[in-house]
Amino acid sequence: MVDNNEQSLAGIPSSVNRRRFLARTGLIGASVLAGCAGTRPSTGDGASSSAPSASVAVTSVPQTQVAAHPVPGSTLAPHVADVQQTAPPVHVSQEAVQNWETVREQFTLTRDFIHMSSFYLASHPTSVRDAIDAHRRGLDENPIGYHVANNSRCERAVREVAAEYLGVHADEIALTDSTTMGLGLLYAGLKLRQDQEILTTAHDHYATSASLQLRAEKTGAAIRSIPLYQNLATVSKAEIVETLVKEIRPQTRVVAITWVHSSTGLKLPVREIADALAQLNIDRAPAERALLCVDGVHGLGVEDIQLAELGCDFFVAGCHKWLFGPRGTGFVWGRREAWSEVTATIPSFSGNATFGPAMTPGGFHSFEHRWALAEAFHFHLAIGKSRIAERIHELNRQLKEGLVKLPHVKLHTPVADNLSAGIVCFEMDGLSPYDVVERLRERKIIASVTPYATKYARLAPSLVTMPEDVEQTLSEVSNLNG
Repeated sequence: MVDNNEQSLAGIPSSVNRRRFLARTGLIGASVLAGCAGTRPSTGDGASSSAPSASVAVTSVPQTQVAAHPVPGSTLAPHVADVQQTAPPVHVSQEAVQNWETVREQFTLTRDFIHMSSFYLASHPTSVRDAIDAHRRGLDENPIGYHVANNSRCERAVREVAAEYLGVHADEIALTDSTTMGLGLLYAGLKLRQDQEILTTAHDHYATSASLQLRAEKTGAAIRSIPLYQNLATVSKAEIVETLVKEIRPQTRVVAITWVHSSTGLKLPVREIADALAQLNIDRAPAERALLCVDGVHGLGVEDIQLAELGCDFFVAGCHKWLFGPRGTGFVWGRREAWSEVTATIPSFSGNATFGPAMTPGGFHSFEHRWALAEAFHFHLAIGKSRIAERIHELNRQLKEGLVKLPHVKLHTPVADNLSAGIVCFEMDGLSPYDVVERLRERKIIASVTPYATKYARLAPSLVTMPEDVEQTLSEVSNLNG
């Protein structure tokens, strides 16, 4: 595989060449250069992603040639010390994850509240906080030297551990700042003709529907939005798959779905949808195949699954929810055979990269947060994906089974594990969802309201939740009245 860091994008210095340039101008010291020169990019030796897909092989992402840009800052040379700039590694000890109480102790979350909405915006565990702090100190002490020494190395480290966690290749991952950014970049870049259409559902988040609408306006392609079931109380995997598949037409180019609905807590059978779509794609030319695109943010960090097992073409998620990653981080994963169906919206700073790195927006980011994302994946791997999935499902079963016993409560999330994940939605007689959330807050329980036209109260036990927290929450819900 080509070493992307040894090449340049039409005159823009690559990471290694840029370091040499800066060293010659005195912007960084020799020790910084020595500390990074031996770092090599990923060779794509991650886990295989060869499971059947809704699409087939196509070509690699084309590169756009742009004018050379000068490297600014040469006048800063006298102010940059010749010091070692490489960030120290941060490790998760086995003692930190030996039981659920020690896991809870990794967070500085106040114990004055029961946190039932941690999926909304993460608190950082110790290892993530420490990594952010270390990078921030390095950037504050020597911004140029520290950035040059660490940016390529740390982004590569993030991709590599993310690939390990997701069961894919590192070069299939584009780094973003959020689910919304990822969806916007993906849908803005998908190759779509005016005579083709986008099929989406009535259950998706605004970020999906708005991103698709913007793409349709630019291309003239049509959008259809469909419900996936008649009654949530009786929904089944078979109904969802059958309903979606029968709506796919010859001109359907994009099938946009959400793995776990934040509106109801319903989890879609993505693998079964992908298998059915793959059958429909068999006789289609590459430019006509329907691409399965998944907003996966509320399954990531919950389910014990590798992306190849889902069978989708693209998977988009933020990492600052269930994964407890740094706030303002996310990614888009795409199969190699699908990435060439997308063009970049924002130019990459990754040189002559292909696939994910070529789709990673260039520019300056919140570097200390992006670089510390690796620690969130390490944290989950240290605990164990299967252990995490078992724990979250166990707590959610406890909550759902308790709610269905309350006469004034109507549960809207399926009880079955194969149709739900970590979000539980319900409503109460005589109380609006906002009233429920406010009264629970007064009782030191943090809940939320679904941000959709039909609103429900929402609770979500997670890794920072104990069984006694669930029992206390059920007790307080039972005491609420209209």
